[in-house]
Amino acid sequence: MKNIELVVFDMAGTTVNEDNVVYKTLCDSINEKGHDVSLQFVLEHGAGKEKHQAIKDILKAKYNDSEFESHSIFENFKTSLNKAYETLDVKPYKGIEELITILKKHHIRVALNTGYNSKIANLLLTKMGWILGNQYDTLITADDVRNGRPEPDMILKAMEKLNVQDASRVLKAGDSVIDIEEGKNAGCAITIGVTTGAQTRKQLESANPTFIMDSLMELKGVID
Repeated sequence: MKNIELVVFDMAGTTVNEDNVVYKTLCDSINEKGHDVSLQFVLEHGAGKEKHQAIKDILKAKYNDSEFESHSIFENFKTSLNKAYETLDVKPYKGIEELITILKKHHIRVALNTGYNSKIANLLLTKMGWILGNQYDTLITADDVRNGRPEPDMILKAMEKLNVQDASRVLKAGDSVIDIEEGKNAGCAITIGVTTGAQTRKQLESANPTFIMDSLMELKGVID
């Protein structure tokens, strides 16, 4: 990894351990409107996406029809998630902060990107005590770009903000197929799927990442 200048980490399920509360809340919000979807179905069709788009895609996959109302579900979801996060114990996955220290010692910058909006993403970071310039060098959220994953806009935005010119010097890691697709679409040299979050090893394999890891701490071996 001597040529890597930037690592782009997804948040929930990759660096942030929030017990899948986002997708549990998303599942509940959809079902409260009279639908019947399972958490597994929500993770399969919505993981990693901007959350309004995730609702649209989940309903389309469920009914093979894109005409279902999604705005009211999304508004209820945002309200429910804010309430859930007020008392939720949010913490980084074990070893992540040590890994970030190692990356910085190798002069590798760290960007966080997420399908969350800016308010939720910053709430998570505040709960963990993470500070810009310390644990991460930039944060890119769904609010910051026109196109969400799997389009590469968030990675390209992070590169622009940190003055990284070449995507072949970028690594992307996330817990969903759409994270891997985002990295490939950006031209990242390395894509990593991690099994700590939304999707299984088998699901991640379908996107053909460079590596699949059971913990991001395995990335230490790649660095070395």
